[in-house]
Amino acid sequence: MILDVLAALAEPTRLGAMLLLKDGAEHCVCELMQKLDATQSRMSRHMKTLKQAGLVVDRRDAQWVRFRLNPNMPPEIWQVVDATLTAADTQERKVA
Repeated sequence: MILDVLAALAEPTRLGAMLLLKDGAEHCVCELMQKLDATQSRMSRHMKTLKQAGLVVDRRDAQWVRFRLNPNMPPEIWQVVDATLTAADTQERKVA
């Protein structure tokens, strides 16, 4: 399971999506697409990978799909995810 999580987080667009979702709110695919400069099909594939890794959950809202971090993520997986997102956020701030 940990290898699936690390592989999912290793791709820049998926890592960016996780950084956006870290705020705890739901975000629609349209918002993620816009903020990450991704097409709908590309964003959907990335979100499917994150969902399969157990990192996000989704909810259909009319024609939109809304994503949020998986609230049932095991604590040991959350520790890895949180450390990765913190490191990525710190690195992003240094570059900016």
